[in-house]
Amino acid sequence: MAASAEAGCHWQGRARWRRSLFLTLVLGSVAAAVWAMRGVLPYHGAKPLEAVILVLFGLLFAGITSGFWIAVYGFALRRLGGDPLSPLRRIPADRLSATGLAPTAILFPIYHEEIERSFAGLRATYRSLAEAGELAHFEFFILSDSRDPEIWLAEREAWFELCEELGGHGRIHYRRRSLNVKRKPGNVGDFLARWGARYRYMVVLDADSVMTGAALVALVQLMEHEPRIAILQTAPTLINARTLHARVQQFGSRLYGPLFLAGLAALQLGEAAFWGHNAVLRVAPFQRHGRLPQLRGWGLFSGTVLSHDFVEAALLRRAGYEIWLEPGLNGSYEEAPPTLVDELARDQRWVKGNLQHLVFLFGRGFSAAHRAAFLNGIMNYCSALLWLAFLAAVTAETALLTLFPVEYFPEPHLPYPLWPEWHPDWALALIAVTVTVLFLPKLLALFEVLCDSKRRRTMGGGVRLTASLALEVLVASLLAPVRMFAHARFVIAALLGTRVSWAGQNRTRETSWADAWVRHVPGTVVALAWSGFAWWLDRRFFLWSLPVAVPLILAAPLSVWLSRYRAGVGLRRWGWLLTPEESVPPPVLRELEAYRSPLGGPLSGFSRAVLLPLANALHIQLARQRRLTPLRAEHRARLIAACLRAGPEALSVTDKRFLAEDAGALVELHQRAWVQPPGAPWSLLVEKLLQTAPPLSAAPRGAALAVYGDRAENGSMKLMKSARDS
Repeated sequence: MAASAEAGCHWQGRARWRRSLFLTLVLGSVAAAVWAMRGVLPYHGAKPLEAVILVLFGLLFAGITSGFWIAVYGFALRRLGGDPLSPLRRIPADRLSATGLAPTAILFPIYHEEIERSFAGLRATYRSLAEAGELAHFEFFILSDSRDPEIWLAEREAWFELCEELGGHGRIHYRRRSLNVKRKPGNVGDFLARWGARYRYMVVLDADSVMTGAALVALVQLMEHEPRIAILQTAPTLINARTLHARVQQFGSRLYGPLFLAGLAALQLGEAAFWGHNAVLRVAPFQRHGRLPQLRGWGLFSGTVLSHDFVEAALLRRAGYEIWLEPGLNGSYEEAPPTLVDELARDQRWVKGNLQHLVFLFGRGFSAAHRAAFLNGIMNYCSALLWLAFLAAVTAETALLTLFPVEYFPEPHLPYPLWPEWHPDWALALIAVTVTVLFLPKLLALFEVLCDSKRRRTMGGGVRLTASLALEVLVASLLAPVRMFAHARFVIAALLGTRVSWAGQNRTRETSWADAWVRHVPGTVVALAWSGFAWWLDRRFFLWSLPVAVPLILAAPLSVWLSRYRAGVGLRRWGWLLTPEESVPPPVLRELEAYRSPLGGPLSGFSRAVLLPLANALHIQLARQRRLTPLRAEHRARLIAACLRAGPEALSVTDKRFLAEDAGALVELHQRAWVQPPGAPWSLLVEKLLQTAPPLSAAPRGAALAVYGDRAENGSMKLMKSARDS
């Protein structure tokens, strides 16, 4: 413990030194850029509008130069072999591998997710742990908040099938909350209240997360060596991208991400942020200190904390524990949104949560690093509003200079005239510096990969890699104005108290033209009006506006094109936008790709729960044994009659939930659905079921039911045990 305390003091001193240098570099760069911008403006900032332009420019330049210096610092560290203060480098490899493990829970919180993809990730992670030989120390928990019975009934079946395939009965658990209070944090909190005392650590994953057994084992071993660490965050690699939009994001993250992550981890050290997934958490301190407060303000700043992860990390650090980001640990994966529309829908949820961090920005006891993380999260989206304001201010300044005579005495009582001056050479120099700040990190990342023959080969070779970089830069430049306008709208909507829906994410659908126009038409209209005004005002200003206006005008077709699988798959076939995980996929990703859900076929989740004996028996075991009051009995009888008469499609979501949660109703529906007369809705579903089961296709209905019943009987003991365990 003394050695650990000494290491803690050591990293804190180094953190102060690194952050001071970083702040000096950022502020010095901003001051120089603002001074140059002052020289470019005709009145050198003397007029109020020009002062506003300078302030906005300084704030925006601070954001891009911060990223620049983080990337430069990360590049330098990686060329020198990595950060010696990182947890993975502090402990010798042989000592780490000899470390024993502790009981660990792996959590998969899900909400209306695509079942095949989420269960494929769990299966791949489970099998990788089994191959690592350390499965005995881990248990898996599928924590569902799904509300639609069609989805959660299918989740239960997929869970049971997975337990059957992997022999995971008693090790893979499924629980669905009746009330999904506080969203994902409430789901995790419910797990901790019920089972947290059984585990020393928990690994929280997302529905699209995958981790290797080696990575999970290393996380737990690192935590065993570092008792002051409460959260150890991995840096997930983007995988499984097929649309052009996702492939561009995946390639950019894989090429530039290591530089930025190395620099960020070196600045944050033991005061890193928690990203909410693909991380290991120490259960006891998280239960004691990570409880989120209820916001008691007004509008946006009331109710549940939405972006919970940053706040949880800050609370644990305030309690004296450390939070580390470990970019050197491989084997942690997640997916990117497949389309621009899905990315913006996710950002719309994140905007509201990040703006709530204003409440914690000046909270008592938080470290400076976590205050900076709060501020960075806020500015990630508010900078879009500042960018929009900057463009408006520049437009107003140009209009004043073009439409009105020059004011030699813009302020009253000036003893001398103020002459406007133009310095085109200064403007060009400022543009060159800005382009350097934006694009030099990309060139450093390219240089790093070109110097590594293995990475260069797995990313397509030097020529294709350079061409892929050019394509990524082009797409990023086109999408920047679109994201800017969308984020500005989201910030305004959040401040006005607009509600944002919480639902599962699309992971497979392309963007339709209708969705694209609905999402992007406001930006298109504004861009057309702005560029038209610029054309009328001044041709040179019109040309200056085109890099922003053209992407906004073309946002809808651009969004549709980027969502296409054909374009993404075609580029992969040609060796463009390649990542090492695509060229040489690790075993865990091959497992992910190979999985196919056993729940295919013509029946929905509710229909399967009624007709299939094994599925029906499973859901009966997990349903509630309700006390049958006269009122409830009457309501149940009415719903059963309606369901049998008109089929499952005649029921509302609420009605299906009522029946699916009632064990007696499931028993009665199963018995009566199989004996419905020919032509009835359930009889037609039975015919579809038998047509999709080749061994039973020629058997009469009674024989088919007997065979299905035998399968149910053979599996009943296993499903009853699994139901009891969960």
